[in-house]
Amino acid sequence: MSTPRVGLRCDASPRRGVGHLVRCLALAEEFLARGAHVTVFGAVERLDWATAELAARGIPLHPGPDSPAELVEAARRHHLDVMVLDSYELDPAGAGALRAAGVYTLAIIDGDSRGQVADLYLDQNFGADLPGPGSAAELTGPGAGAALTGPGARGELPGRLLAGSGYALLRDAVVTARPPVAPPATAVSRPRVLAFFGGTDAVGAAPVLTRVLVATGHPMDLTVIVGRPETEAEVEDVTPGRGQIIRPVPPTTSLPTLITEADLVVSAAGTSTWELCCLGAPAALVCVVDNQRESYARVVRHGLAAGLGELPELTAGGVAGRAARATAARTLHGLLSSPQRRATLAARGWSTIDGQGRSRVVDALFDAVHAAALPG
Repeated sequence: MSTPRVGLRCDASPRRGVGHLVRCLALAEEFLARGAHVTVFGAVERLDWATAELAARGIPLHPGPDSPAELVEAARRHHLDVMVLDSYELDPAGAGALRAAGVYTLAIIDGDSRGQVADLYLDQNFGADLPGPGSAAELTGPGAGAALTGPGARGELPGRLLAGSGYALLRDAVVTARPPVAPPATAVSRPRVLAFFGGTDAVGAAPVLTRVLVATGHPMDLTVIVGRPETEAEVEDVTPGRGQIIRPVPPTTSLPTLITEADLVVSAAGTSTWELCCLGAPAALVCVVDNQRESYARVVRHGLAAGLGELPELTAGGVAGRAARATAARTLHGLLSSPQRRATLAARGWSTIDGQGRSRVVDALFDAVHAAALPG
């Protein structure tokens, strides 16, 4: 390929969230840096900042396609050499249809291939390359070909699997903000806390965790990213305690800077987890949707972040809900009052995610495409 032509198929909206788009954007930046022509396909609804991010990079956005036939037609119309599929909603047959049409296909998955028949698979979740419940594969090293195992498995994958956080897809803004060393322990009387829950907080976690943070009773300067007006109103209704300041702000392209300036970050256990680790941010995570559960458990078990539990537990009524919120508040108080605990989390995360994952993915993809093009 003299000038590779790459398409990325993903969707983003207040309901779906923006995780798929953000990791596709990271890949797009790497493809552009390699001289490829990049096009994004899909619906980006009511997210002006997201469409602005694409426009700033000169990446055209086209609607759909949805069905396998439409994917093939779009690939032919745009003369694509490669198509990246990152969706839980598309017909799984789309990957096989693209392959049959001669388009090299990368499927980004989170443990479950959904039966897609792709040339290359990527599961960037921490521990996906380790054996055990919920892992994507049993590998001997990063990028080895493997069978998909564990819950949601669909048998042996026909293509190569890139598994583990060594392939985490991170945007330029994150990689360039990565500190040269893990942040040291720093004692502060009123820690700066940042709370955000994906690009849109589709499940309304911000007000819940704001109340849990306030319940710690610890002084703090709390900035909360609010993705929707109704969420902002709920956060504004929370009454801070003594020595506590609550500042709701809209989604911002300056998020990596806010992360590096924070003494503690409270976030969802989604794709932003890898950004927090790469930036050396001491983090406490909450599992907000079912498909985060396995990755959340592994990250907390290996000490890359503190665990606050699952959102349904924190929002439950009665004794169980009060107990879950009290446990989360104790965890947060321990972090807010201990610079060493925060520094330990930061160091583990920083040393685990080096920011070079997207380069490894594109290296593997282009090597495979070039090999497939060789005679014989």
